[in-house]
Amino acid sequence: MPSPRLAETVTIHGHNRPHRIALHFNDQAVTYGQLSDLTESLRSQLLQLGLPPGSTVYVPAHKTPQTIALLLAIFHEGHIALAPSPDLGSAALERLAQQARVSHLLTVSGDGILAATSAPTQEDEAQGFAVPDPGRTRLLLTTSGSTGTPKIVSIEAAWFDAFSDWAVDDFALSPGETALSYAPLNFDLALLDVWTFLQLGACVVLVDQQRATDAAYLAALATRHQVTFVQGVPMLYRLLLENGAAFAAARHVIFTGDSLPAGLLTHTASAFPNAAFHNVFGCTETNDSFIHHVDPAAGDGPMPIGRPIRGSEALVLDAEGRRVTSAGTGELLVSTPFQTSGYLRRDLNSAAFMHLDGRVFYRTGDIVTRTAEGLYFLEGRADWHVKVRGVRTNLQEVENVLAAHPDVAEAVVVPLPDPQAGVLLHAHVTRRPDTGLTSLRLRTHAGRHLPRPAIPASVHLTDAPLPRTSTGKPDRNLIKRNRMKEIDA
Repeated sequence: MPSPRLAETVTIHGHNRPHRIALHFNDQAVTYGQLSDLTESLRSQLLQLGLPPGSTVYVPAHKTPQTIALLLAIFHEGHIALAPSPDLGSAALERLAQQARVSHLLTVSGDGILAATSAPTQEDEAQGFAVPDPGRTRLLLTTSGSTGTPKIVSIEAAWFDAFSDWAVDDFALSPGETALSYAPLNFDLALLDVWTFLQLGACVVLVDQQRATDAAYLAALATRHQVTFVQGVPMLYRLLLENGAAFAAARHVIFTGDSLPAGLLTHTASAFPNAAFHNVFGCTETNDSFIHHVDPAAGDGPMPIGRPIRGSEALVLDAEGRRVTSAGTGELLVSTPFQTSGYLRRDLNSAAFMHLDGRVFYRTGDIVTRTAEGLYFLEGRADWHVKVRGVRTNLQEVENVLAAHPDVAEAVVVPLPDPQAGVLLHAHVTRRPDTGLTSLRLRTHAGRHLPRPAIPASVHLTDAPLPRTSTGKPDRNLIKRNRMKEIDA
């Protein structure tokens, strides 16, 4: 994976414990011996390509045992893998490949046969982008692309090793663990529930991305394989709870990504009676940076993101860029032992990374409140505040109110330009199954909790999951574009 140590350790597991299950994928069980053999076969096929040392190759991040083995082979051979979502549009993928100076597109068939297509570099497209250093990194991930073409982030080998060591220690993980890996393989969550678990010699249950919203399938995976570690966004837990299943084998439940809707914690705690609960906060650029050990008995109030994890530091800046030295609210800056040294696109780094007190801090763009006790609460994004009819409105607060309705599974709110109001709000809402929720009932609910300007002017109700970006975040840009097309039609 991101480090030679990982690739070498998985090979050692293949020799020392060849019959231990490494991966479950649908009806397929792959032992460490089989994973090691497949990796060695793909290494041989890579050598036949005659790639120059330290080449950067593009691997669509299909979440399969074969793709995982291909990535391990690439790491072994000292090459660098750009591993974006396979669902990205062709134009975006081509831009990313040019920016990273990719030499080949590599894919692997279900029976382990490598396919390679050359990708000629257009140097003008790579102007202003750093050349990835194989001595420091073996993996390139991308951000969500919520503001355009995704940004390429170097996952450095040394910081992945440090992150893996932290996770194993903090969660007291052992080779006997089984993780349910829900997020796409190109998402940074896979650094924990795929790559760290494989380095440990544990078992990973891969969720088929084509069935990621199938509640019965997910619950069956978790119960059949007796998963001990579950990590995911709130939608995962809503799906797992949908059919009333219980997961007594789970030792750790990790909340990440979106804010946890009211009521979900209580129900999740009942379904995972023997688990410890954690709220983990981070991003692709820094990996995990905060953790909060959750007490379900504390109720369903706002959940803090917690405190900086061991070895990390956090700063809060007010609107004028001054440090908030005690309790207060402002933009969050973090520095972790696991963060990237920067984007491949050099001109983005001066605004995103700041040198302070002998450390490099990443400007997250998140607005937080720090209490006098040093506990941090996420208030939203700096760019999630808009003015509607002159009233400052936090889009995340509106989303939280909508999501608290018992018939709502997910909700996203986006601002739309309006000639009279300046901005009006549009809500895209996924209903829970077999409910009769209407836009009028939802807007009435919103009116009980929000000032009039914050009530969405339009609501799109659907039974389908929210559209998502390549890293699993709600695709706010697509929702906004679709609504603008409806208005202009």
